[in-house]
Amino acid sequence: MRYAGRMTISHRTVSAEEADTRLDRWFRRHYPQLTQGALQKMLRTGQVRVDGKRAEAATRLAAGQAVRIPPLPEGPAPVPKERAAVSERDAAALQRMILHHDRHVLILDKPPGLAVQGGPGITRNLDAMLDALRFGAEERPRLVHRLDRDTSGVLVLARTAAAAALLAKAFRGRDVQKTYWAVVVGEPPGREGVIDLALVKEGGPRGERTHAVDNPRDGARAITEFRVLDSAKRRVAWLELRPLTGRTHQLRVHCAEGLGTPILGDGKYGGAAAHLEGLPGALHLHARALRLPHPDGGWVEASAGLPTHMAETFRFFGFEAPKAGGVRRGR
Repeated sequence: MRYAGRMTISHRTVSAEEADTRLDRWFRRHYPQLTQGALQKMLRTGQVRVDGKRAEAATRLAAGQAVRIPPLPEGPAPVPKERAAVSERDAAALQRMILHHDRHVLILDKPPGLAVQGGPGITRNLDAMLDALRFGAEERPRLVHRLDRDTSGVLVLARTAAAAALLAKAFRGRDVQKTYWAVVVGEPPGREGVIDLALVKEGGPRGERTHAVDNPRDGARAITEFRVLDSAKRRVAWLELRPLTGRTHQLRVHCAEGLGTPILGDGKYGGAAAHLEGLPGALHLHARALRLPHPDGGWVEASAGLPTHMAETFRFFGFEAPKAGGVRRGR
């Protein structure tokens, strides 16, 4: 096997859109000349490491992790895909979403229906349009966490590689306080509590789904604190949700399977029971607020107002939501 060009060891940071990707698939994406056999040998001998630790081909990566890249065999370099220019209309729409920006952090109020990143059948996504949010900076903003396409609310971006590494680490741990609002069908058993229910992801003909498992050893532990803020004749309830872990579709599964009250509009996990006649059919899940460490020190907190369809439902049931507090900084 000949080696040329890459004769030094380097490290590459996993981006937010690559989170939860298998290590071997991540390598194939970035280094298509590397065979599976060659990668397995490098893994067995400890040449490839993740955050300084040995890893396996099936290791799932997290945003912000550093992958050690040893000298690789020569081969054609992957051709980067050219991004389509952002239209003036999309650029203006993105800039209207901005709640806050400084030299390190950019905070948006993402509307429902906008995908954060690309995927099968997704032709328009935030990640493809981030050049419109450079504001003259050399570096392109980076995703450090994600929201589902149909979830609205506070989304944080990093404006530099250093800020991305710090923020991604904060999201992996418990340094970020997340507050969501949801309208669920029915009323939970209790006014407040903790849902501690392990989750597992499985593929299927209709795409990947997450579901709860009875034996915690069979899945990834997922914990959500919940509190009922208001309810209407046991028909629906307005919940405050605070996820202490960050599993895929955690809140949606915890509401549907853990509490027995699916989120209004969530047909994927609630089926027909998630829809009520006369009410908007969109997903009623909103990332209300985030509080996180700021790269300059101290903390930053941002909150976002309700999207149109949730505001309509709140008016229908007489729920009185306080106004969003905007953005605050503290030490």
